[in-house]
Amino acid sequence: MKRLILVRHGRAEDDSSEISDFERSLTLKGKVISRLMARKLVEKEKSPGTILTSPAFRALETAVIFAGEYGIAADDILVNSNLYYKMSLQNLPAILSVIKEDIDVVTLFGHNPSFTQIANNLCKEGCEFIPKSGVVCISFNIMTWSEISRNNGKMEYFLIPEKIL
Repeated sequence: MKRLILVRHGRAEDDSSEISDFERSLTLKGKVISRLMARKLVEKEKSPGTILTSPAFRALETAVIFAGEYGIAADDILVNSNLYYKMSLQNLPAILSVIKEDIDVVTLFGHNPSFTQIANNLCKEGCEFIPKSGVVCISFNIMTWSEISRNNGKMEYFLIPEKIL
């Protein structure tokens, strides 16, 4: 059994000509809500497993907040540029190929619309639009990460800030 957790980054600064999209940081509210959502995830999951994040600053900040709630050092977070530049269901196997098969939980930090599209494609139940700081957990009755495919997952839970905070 494998579990994939998708976490959308928290609320970030508005687009600006002063900084690139890649460099946008979380707002104070985004940091606070991300921390609260991380605490909710700690209630559900004893471990986030391997943490992989987009290199975009807002996603990396969100990953660091969640890791901190688990007592995981920022140095243990893996950064994968495909989570920013090429995130899609087709690229998911390549992204997960760095995960050892003895790891049963992977938590990805990234962006919409790709995270919502992937969640909708991986499980028959689908999910609503993943809001900022939203968390989706999908389980798979498989032995290897390479076996993940369209509609072979089951949504375990969907944590939405507005519904649980």
